[in-house]
Amino acid sequence: MVNRAPSVRSGAPSTLAVNLVLAVAGIYFLLPLVWVIVAATKSPGDLFGTFGLWFSDTPQAWQNLTALFTQSGGVFTRWVGNSLLYSGLGALVAMVLSAAAGYAIAKYRFRGKEALFSVILGGVLVPATVIALPLYFLLNTVGLTGSYWAVLLPSMVSPFGVYLARIHANASVPDEIVEAARLDGAGDLRIFGTIATRMMMPALVTIFLFQFVTIWNNYLLPLVMLNDTKTFPVTLGLTLWNSQTQRDPAFYSLVVMGSAVSAVILVGLMIALQRFWRADLTAGATKG
Repeated sequence: MVNRAPSVRSGAPSTLAVNLVLAVAGIYFLLPLVWVIVAATKSPGDLFGTFGLWFSDTPQAWQNLTALFTQSGGVFTRWVGNSLLYSGLGALVAMVLSAAAGYAIAKYRFRGKEALFSVILGGVLVPATVIALPLYFLLNTVGLTGSYWAVLLPSMVSPFGVYLARIHANASVPDEIVEAARLDGAGDLRIFGTIATRMMMPALVTIFLFQFVTIWNNYLLPLVMLNDTKTFPVTLGLTLWNSQTQRDPAFYSLVVMGSAVSAVILVGLMIALQRFWRADLTAGATKG
């Protein structure tokens, strides 16, 4: 007599549970975005007098958008430009520095490497509120507070980016390829710039995107460093407008529309860079 083990059919329930959890998480994260986009089409009266997740009977999205970019001489356009400058340049430099540091720590042997990496990794654990005031005094000593550099310089450093670059360099840049390139006469800078960076591209895009979003949403650093509205990013500018809502309720619509435009920019950037995460240029690189 042969005893057959009962068939286990747990695949369908487990898949259903995972999909259910993902659906709930997706709704949780998308709900604020849906609300801000719907609210951006409403007048100040409808903003508080209608259901938050549905459009009013008299939408005025175009009027709100026009008012947003014409308020105070079009200062919102300048704020968006400042945010793009801070986030784009800061994230780009942080990506390059993180890639170089992470690759060097992963592929080179030198005294104190692990201690140095531990110090860099410790920077991830330091809250931004702790270093904001010391950064202010440091940059004020050299006369940079109130300028674009006061926000740009701290934004060009990403301890998490160095950590991610090291992990990805270890996983995606085989030592055999590096040695083969050296045997062909390639120098270290050429290997890093033309071979390693291509293999690390998914990680580099991730570092750029994380740093871009972090800088774009940063409120504390610009608040501490800047004192001229012409240098404000979107976060600080919208906060300035929000403080005026008690005097003029029309600023409610401006703040909500400005938040919607800011969110759409970040969503567009994420969609544009998503294809790089699917790329894996090292697939098959060491296979004959």
